[in-house]
Formats: sequence, C-alpha cells, structure tokens
Amino acid sequence: MIVKWWVTAFQLTELFVSSLVHLSYGFYLFSTAVAGDVSQSVSNWIFKPKFEGNKEIKSSNDLPPIVLVHGIFGFGKGRLGGLSYFAGAEKKDDRVLVPDLGSLTSIYDRARGLFYYLKGGQVDYGEEHSKACGHSQFGRVYEQGHYPEWDEDHPIHFVGHSAGAQVVRVLHQMLADKAFTGYENTSENWILSITSLSGALNGTTRTYFDGMQPEDEKSLMPVSLLQLCRIGVIVYEWLDIPWMKDYYNFGFDHFSMTWRKVGIRGLLDYLLGNAGPFASGDWILPDLTIQGSIKLNRHLRTFLQTYYFSYATKHTTKVTGFAVPCGIRGIHPLLFIRVLQMSQWRHPQDVSPPYKGYRDEDWWDNDGALNTISMTHPRLPVEHPSCLVIKDSDCQPLQPGIWYYKIIEGDHILFVVNRERAGVQFDLIYDSIFERCRKHVLRKTTTLPNQVPPE
Repeated sequence: MIVKWWVTAFQLTELFVSSLVHLSYGFYLFSTAVAGDVSQSVSNWIFKPKFEGNKEIKSSNDLPPIVLVHGIFGFGKGRLGGLSYFAGAEKKDDRVLVPDLGSLTSIYDRARGLFYYLKGGQVDYGEEHSKACGHSQFGRVYEQGHYPEWDEDHPIHFVGHSAGAQVVRVLHQMLADKAFTGYENTSENWILSITSLSGALNGTTRTYFDGMQPEDEKSLMPVSLLQLCRIGVIVYEWLDIPWMKDYYNFGFDHFSMTWRKVGIRGLLDYLLGNAGPFASGDWILPDLTIQGSIKLNRHLRTFLQTYYFSYATKHTTKVTGFAVPCGIRGIHPLLFIRVLQMSQWRHPQDVSPPYKGYRDEDWWDNDGALNTISMTHPRLPVEHPSCLVIKDSDCQPLQPGIWYYKIIEGDHILFVVNRERAGVQFDLIYDSIFERCRKHVLRKTTTLPNQVPPE
C-alpha cells in the first residue's frame, strides 16, 4: 500500500513538473512573439519605412519551391508574430514556403490543408471523413494558392519536421490516389523529394508517457499531461479570442467549437468527451502512437520516382547494453525528463505488443520526443528500402525510391525555433538539404528509341 502511494505521488509530481515546464515555455514563446510585434510596430511608427509596393510574384519558370512543414505544436509563417518555427532556415533559399497547418490537427486534416494551401481554393476534407469525425466538410479558403502551377511538370520539394514528415507522406499518397475532387490529374510525380527531419515515421513511445493508452490509439489516461492539454485547448477554442488565435491557432476551426456556435452546453460536451476532435480521435496524438502510425503506414508507399532523405536524432548512448541520456548539457528542458523515461520504456505486459517481433530495447534510443528507430525510414508494418549514410559521397549518384538516412546526436528541437542551440550544425544541416534539392535531385527522363539523350 505504501509503495503504491509513493508511485502515485511520484507520478503526480512528474505531471506537475512537466505541465509547468511546457506551460512556461509556451508562455515564453507567446509573450516573445507579442513583444517582438509591439516593438516592430513602434519602430515602424517612429521611423515610417517607405512603401516598396508589391513584391514581384514568382513565375512558374523559377526554381521549384521547397516547402517546410512544421510538426506538432508548430506554426507556419504569419503565426507567433515574427518568430520562425524553422529558426530562419527559410531565408537560406529564394523559393521557400512555410505553411501554417494547425498545431494539433490530425495528419489527414493537415495533408488536405497543405494541398489547398499550395493550389488555392477552399479546403475540402471529404464528405465521408467529415461526417465520421463530426466536423465541417469545408475549411479555410485560400484566395490565391502559394504555388497554383503545381503539377507533374512543376514538382515540389518537401521538408517535414517531426509529424510534418508524415503529413507530406499522406499528401503524397493522396496525390497518387487522385483523392482531391476536381483534380483528376494528380499523381505521385507532383513531389520531387521528401526530406524527413526528426520525422515521426513509425510513431513514438512518448505518446504513452504523455497520456495515450497503450491498449489502443485513441483513449487518454484520466490523469495525464494530454488530459490537461485537451482541457486547455477546448477552453482556448471555445473562448475564440480573435487576436490570440491570430497569434496561435490549434487548427480546429472546422469543428466550430466557439461559444457563439455551441454555448455553455457545447463546452460541457467537449469537456466530457462527448464531441469534438478529442472524442472522435481526429487530432494529432492518435496518429503518433505506434498503433496509429502502423494504421497510417499500411496505405503509404515509397514511390520509385521520388527521392527520400531522413535525419534521425538521438540524445542517448548505450552503457552495458542499456540506453541512458547523453547528459544534461545540450538538451532542452522540455525534453530532459522524457529522454530518461523513453530510454527505460517497457511495454505493459498485460497489453499485446503493437507488432510481431516487437522488442522494448529497439525503442530505447530517442531524442526526447521520438524514438530513433522511428525516424530513420518507414519500417512498420512493412520495411521500405533504405540506406544508412556515413559519407555523402558513398551514396552518389542518388537513386529515387530509397530512404537515405543519417543518425545525428541531438534532441528533437535542435534544428527548429532556436538557431543558436544547434550552432554550426544548424547551417550544415539546412545547407545540405537545400543544396541537395537544388543540385542533386533531378527527375530522370526516359529516352525514347532513336532519340538522342540531352547532354
């Protein structure tokens, strides 16, 4: 009885500390964005910068855009004031797009939104999916697509961080399946390359520490970090304070959770789990469980004409066969506790393993948010072609249809939000990504009989 009491006390203490750290960091980012915008407004009012007119719109003859897709709790250009999710990496190339896809919406909903962000028009989530999940079929309207000429002759490079990598893979499959009404000509060849940066390709055991039930990919533990997150998000969406949602948006506008639409009774329904994204499972966390990722991956292919690259991160090392954190230095406070917990992960004995051949030790190496085994390449339920890269010269010339991957020492957010944390590694990583997209990834053309190939 005493042991059980101590375990409960420890769990509540860990929940309190984790909640405090996450809330403090979120408040820090939000307040920094507001302060930065206020400072910029005052500066503009004092110095009155000259109006430069509209910038020239890029033509279809320009280089194909590189699209940076954020992960969970992330944000695109235009959110959080002047802050950059990718820590300014978008400035390294003249043709980079950073869409805002909602920080907690599901992989499916994000993929649909990403398509219309590029092509333009009103986001269509599909009638069947919308009815099943209890939200509107239609969402945000993009009067002008950010790359309306996008097609097989004008393909795109995608770079996805964390869950953003899975968003791009799901979009890729949708293009191949011609899943967008009114766009019957889509194909897998609309995407030239996919780069996964600490990508959630096979799920993560962190979801279980945060509150997802190991028994399935939808249920939440009654007392957990995710329960607190769920309540906070519901209240935030219900209050619907315009200036706050302009700064940060969880992405659930298509659920119409505001007080104007549902009133007090609707709020109670959401809090009790009777309605909304958390009731239907149409949000990001179920997609990041191992079971949820396997469910997604069953329908996702690696295409023979697309180039794939992956950077897997880890902040653990092996000591006498066991994984332990590399140390306190260099790891973000948000991730320290989770690195330690994930390196000691044990799947509950009374719950069936998520797949045949599962071993706890395969999932011990991690970066505080994702397991390293999950980030290298798609493995579950079927392993896709892959190649571990030690030296870049070893894999030249690059071949499509193969996941080239590197393993890098670092935590999950080393290459986002704060550029100074990564130091010189930041430039090395993003310079290599952009250089590869511009110089080494080329769509191979088929030479017809009696046709002289181009020099």
